[in-house]
Amino acid sequence: MPDITVVPATEDRYEDVCSLLPTSGGWGCSCQYYRLSAGDFSRSTMEGRLSALGAQMAKPPAPGVVAYADGIPVGWCAFAPRTEYERLMRSRTIPFVDDAPVWSVVCFVVKAGHRRQGISKALLAGAVDYARSQGAPGLEAYPIDPAGERVSTAFLFVGTVHTFEEAGFRKVMETKATSARLPRWLMRLDLTG
Repeated sequence: MPDITVVPATEDRYEDVCSLLPTSGGWGCSCQYYRLSAGDFSRSTMEGRLSALGAQMAKPPAPGVVAYADGIPVGWCAFAPRTEYERLMRSRTIPFVDDAPVWSVVCFVVKAGHRRQGISKALLAGAVDYARSQGAPGLEAYPIDPAGERVSTAFLFVGTVHTFEEAGFRKVMETKATSARLPRWLMRLDLTG
């Protein structure tokens, strides 16, 4: 197993994060999908989305964490206070369960060739530690439960229920959102205790 380290995605790690995000052919959301309204996102360009990510990385709190295996960037996890995700704030499929000022974990990317090595678990542990250090009262996530079935990695950016349960998150409710035609669960982890 590689030596995995996870650190906040600060401005000096911008190139490392970009190396992990899909950008070929102008495709890829650069973790801006939930931050923008549907209209603003559809009008955005890859360059604009990458620029926005760079601006987010230039000021605290960091918009995510980066995982390194033996010093090479291999994973990314995006999260922020839910209020920074305009699309989540307006979502009809992922509801509010209360008015707690939680942070939302919205995306995982693990580089091909490094999957099934514990990178997602390390990223989530890093996200929990960082959110706690920044005073977040809790984390919320919206993963799927593949129930032991294989799911295309294209749909696993939301994470799996199992990974979140292992990190101490609890299921709160099934949402109306889906990924890979599977329902996404709203899960929570209290960081105040």
